[in-house]
Amino acid sequence: MATSDPIDDVPVSGDGIRLGQFLQFAGLVDSGGEAKEAIRAGEVRVNGEVDLRRGRQLQPGDVVAIGGRQARVVG
Repeated sequence: MATSDPIDDVPVSGDGIRLGQFLQFAGLVDSGGEAKEAIRAGEVRVNGEVDLRRGRQLQPGDVVAIGGRQARVVG
């Protein structure tokens, strides 16, 4: 089975990271403002589902996708 987009593993320390922070930390967006707008516009998916909560707490194993790019939270 082929996958459409590669997934980058992004290590985070601590108990998790908020969605808005992760987008910027993983290099999926250039700024916090860009993250906020992308989330508000419904362009961000977490584990395959649109998530509109910028403060959503991500856990290891969560996969975030935006604009054809994907990144997985690694603890």
